[in-house]
Amino acid sequence: MPQRTVKVEEIMLGFQTTLRSRAILKGAGVHSNAPVRLVLHPAEANNGITFLRTGLAGGRERIIDAVWSNVSMTELCTVIGDPADASVSTVEHLLAAFSALGVDNCMVEIDGPEVPILDGSSAEFVAAIRKVGIEELAAPRRYLKVLKPVRVEHGRAFSELRPADKGFRLEVEIDFETGMIGRQKKVIDLDGRVFERDIARARTFGFMRDVERLWKAGFALGASLENTVALDDERVLNPEGLRWTDEFVRHKTLDAIGDLALSGAPIIGTYRSYCGGHKMNVAVLAALFADKSAYEFVEAPTRREGARDLRVAQPAYAPARN
Repeated sequence: MPQRTVKVEEIMLGFQTTLRSRAILKGAGVHSNAPVRLVLHPAEANNGITFLRTGLAGGRERIIDAVWSNVSMTELCTVIGDPADASVSTVEHLLAAFSALGVDNCMVEIDGPEVPILDGSSAEFVAAIRKVGIEELAAPRRYLKVLKPVRVEHGRAFSELRPADKGFRLEVEIDFETGMIGRQKKVIDLDGRVFERDIARARTFGFMRDVERLWKAGFALGASLENTVALDDERVLNPEGLRWTDEFVRHKTLDAIGDLALSGAPIIGTYRSYCGGHKMNVAVLAALFADKSAYEFVEAPTRREGARDLRVAQPAYAPARN
């Protein structure tokens, strides 16, 4: 049973968390343009983040765990589940909000194929979580501790996870030929306040020259100036302009936080990427879990125990249900 309500700023190492009550959001997918109703339900300890996909043929429902091993596609967004059966697309912005605000357990009921894009960022998910609040559960939190460097490369791009004494640092760098973006880098030590202040409102972006090709491929059907920063060569087409001059790398950082949340536990380590994206984010998780000597799950002591040191958790990893 939930123990007490906590503020994001008060979330400590010790206990797992969930939402105090359910939250409802509605919108359309940026790629599918399909209308969707999203309900964030409180969940029990050790549930993790799961999606209950409803609205399937024959009235079927399917539970899909939000873990890296369930990723089926990473082109322009992250998709979990089987696209030929039951899947959920564009999960990264919601998962980033859960991860940054310290929500360990939630059942996400969704009646369509794609998480709504809303304004193209994580801001409305953060607001919904803040509104209903977060509760502690009577179970210790598990962390994924990186024990040695793991790296994946693709051409000039790379992503890597490295050990750290504490916390989760992200160092994300992008490099676009267009002068409007160019080379940008963002370094953050992740916590809820930093995420809300510096990352959550950063919107997805795209180039007008790519629109016709994306439409033909079935992407960006719901994209608009309401939810996407649109670029035409060297100009931002949105009347309000950018929220930050480096909004582009901030959004790439947001995506990385959401994708890496598919590890299934808060990470203790450092993530570095150059010209990465969804594919590289997920690939580095796969590389990490492929080497059992590169990581361990550690359990945080509760405040009642008065201990400070993390301890190895057993079992080490809960397999996906999908």
